[in-house]
Amino acid sequence: MKLMREDRWKRRGISLLWDSAALADLAAPHEIISMRQLFALVRHWPENLPSNQGNALVVTGLETNLDLLSPADAEEWLSNDLRSVMLAFQSEYSSDAALVFWLPTGRERVRMNRASETYTWICAAPHREQHLDLGRILWAGAEADAARIIAPAHPNPDADGPAWLGLHHQRLS
Repeated sequence: MKLMREDRWKRRGISLLWDSAALADLAAPHEIISMRQLFALVRHWPENLPSNQGNALVVTGLETNLDLLSPADAEEWLSNDLRSVMLAFQSEYSSDAALVFWLPTGRERVRMNRASETYTWICAAPHREQHLDLGRILWAGAEADAARIIAPAHPNPDADGPAWLGLHHQRLS
């Protein structure tokens, strides 16, 4: 399992973030955009991003979208629609900016299979028994390149504990 203890996730790549202190450090509330706004930006990406001194775009609403869709529809939406937006962002900013998705309950709902080092998302009721294969869907199976974001100054640096802030992927292919 890869660990990221530095803050380059705030400037590059694509991250799933669930730590509220890290979110507050990254973006002011008025800088955070909705999923609808993200999809609208694809046509006209801003020259300067709103967060982290122009280096990051923070998006909320991914979790809500996943919860409102059936697991099959969520998988299709993630792999077709959201993945294309993520690739467009990456292409526009040449991997020199961060796209961060805020997942308030991500700590409880993102799971890692230790044997395969694959990440899954636990679906909401009434589909709690079903999981979405995040690595295959979002990272096209390159989840070995995904790193756990670990708070560098946390007193308990356990990669499964409270120091785990989210997941980061440097570059999608």
